[in-house]
Amino acid sequence: MLDFSILTDYFDLYLQGLLNTIKISLIGLGGSFVLGTIIAVMRIAPVRIVNWIGACYVEFIRNIPLILIAFFFYNGLSAFHINLSGFTAGTIGLSIYTAAFIAEAIRAGIQSVDRGQMEAARSSGLTYIQAMKYVILPQAIKIVIPPIGNQFLNLVKNSSILGVFAGFDLMYFGDMIHEKTYVTFDTYIFVGAFYLLLTIPLSSFVRYLERRLARGY
Repeated sequence: MLDFSILTDYFDLYLQGLLNTIKISLIGLGGSFVLGTIIAVMRIAPVRIVNWIGACYVEFIRNIPLILIAFFFYNGLSAFHINLSGFTAGTIGLSIYTAAFIAEAIRAGIQSVDRGQMEAARSSGLTYIQAMKYVILPQAIKIVIPPIGNQFLNLVKNSSILGVFAGFDLMYFGDMIHEKTYVTFDTYIFVGAFYLLLTIPLSSFVRYLERRLARGY
């Protein structure tokens, strides 16, 4: 039987962790989407060196652990006299890591758009960047809403790594409550419940967008 006194007695800590996790997730979602879109365009750019840089980013970031990236910003930058808080380092790490997966999803979307769209845009006087911005990307992003939504969900769940280095997220405050109560199961069940409060509405919103876009097509 769950001990709900843990939830009521430490609700302020749970709530603080929830609000910080929302903040981390929103910043991470925005950052990873912008960066991922840039990397996706680089991946299919006609300039070979730009294409190569984008490919290296994706292959390198996707094949190392997220926590290693976060620790680089939290501990590694101190060698260059740059000291970031756990919150900042974790959020940057999340954004950079998730951007690699979003880039691949958007790249697939771009490649699924008919090549004639780019040719028509260029022939009308648009530059490559303008054609991407106004013609290709709007269509590509609509196509890849489901996989991008899944990556956003993963980002929310992956934000729990901030608890490792004082990121003040839900997991961090869960650990703090555990140290106060020494009750493991109940404490982390409530942490999981708060994560569900974030992920279930987000998942429903992604499905809603998918259905609405499908009707539009």
